[in-house]
Amino acid sequence: MSSSVILAALVAASSVLAQADTPLASKHFEYTALPYMVDTTNGPRGIQTGYNLCNSTTEGPSSLCQTATVNSLDDFCIWGPPKPNSAIADTEGELVAWCTKPGRGTRIIPSGALTGVQFMQTPDYLQVTGRINQTLINIAAGDSGGEEDPHGADGRGNPLGSLVFSNGFPSNNGNNGSFQQVIEWHNFLGGEVFCIKVCDPAGAHAADYCQHIYDRIGCQYNAPAAYQDGVFEKCQGDNQDFPGVYTGSDGKVTTYSQPPESLGAIQTIPYTARIPASSNCQTFSSANLYAAAASVAPNPNQPTSTSAASSGVSGSAASRTSGGSASAASATNSNSAHQHHAMAPLGLIGAAVGVALFA
Repeated sequence: MSSSVILAALVAASSVLAQADTPLASKHFEYTALPYMVDTTNGPRGIQTGYNLCNSTTEGPSSLCQTATVNSLDDFCIWGPPKPNSAIADTEGELVAWCTKPGRGTRIIPSGALTGVQFMQTPDYLQVTGRINQTLINIAAGDSGGEEDPHGADGRGNPLGSLVFSNGFPSNNGNNGSFQQVIEWHNFLGGEVFCIKVCDPAGAHAADYCQHIYDRIGCQYNAPAAYQDGVFEKCQGDNQDFPGVYTGSDGKVTTYSQPPESLGAIQTIPYTARIPASSNCQTFSSANLYAAAASVAPNPNQPTSTSAASSGVSGSAASRTSGGSASAASATNSNSAHQHHAMAPLGLIGAAVGVALFA
């Protein structure tokens, strides 16, 4: 082993030791000098179950990589359980990266799992939203899911030790060959939908746009979008309102206070999240977008070479402009044994309501 490789390993190890008791969101690493694990503590929730140093030797269906990337419509990751038929609330501390593109040591989202995806680039964040057959990334059928972020009640994040990087921000200065660490991000998934937002570290309001306190009200309030099945598109968009902040009909700006879990299921929410205006949208075929993934992770339920998810989707790019119409709310009862709460990302669910919008 060369002296330069040994030196790099020693530098990475010393960085981890120096940050052992530091909250995850305050730990900073270079993508090219990641330690094996960024969380070396053993607290009430145990130890980090995966690893952050991921490469070709870790890639595949048994990968425990906990380093994700979010770059573009055809190159992003979300968090999912390592074992089949798992509930997010029971496994959120040990979730692993499931990605659309091979080459970074992660699990690959199987062909056909993504049935609609929108990638939105705004002045302050990148956002990927969509529809998913969640059983193909080990989430139990019917599980309403939960929220992941780099915080958590103990500061160790969910998943424990999880890192996110991107090369898609303006602050990358157009250098698509480099990755910078995303300090503030959130990922909701469950109920057959998902959303992940990564906020530009150079932005003044990264913590506001990637808020982590509204874990019970799901995607449509934290990452408002259309969530269209069968549509795969990338757009430019305006910033959303900060999650939880809304303007009433009287023009008054109000901050919503999420009720404590002890009060039971959230039955109503006093506002509907505004979907920001978007423009320069281009639509694509899922078969073209995720061809590389399909070659290494075919749909286990569809042995043929044609992906069901690409059916009815345009194969050529087309531009359009859309405005900000309103969508659905999200809330559900949750499991108090976990630091994040179960939620239905789009449906307003409760004993008094009993209906899921966008179903």
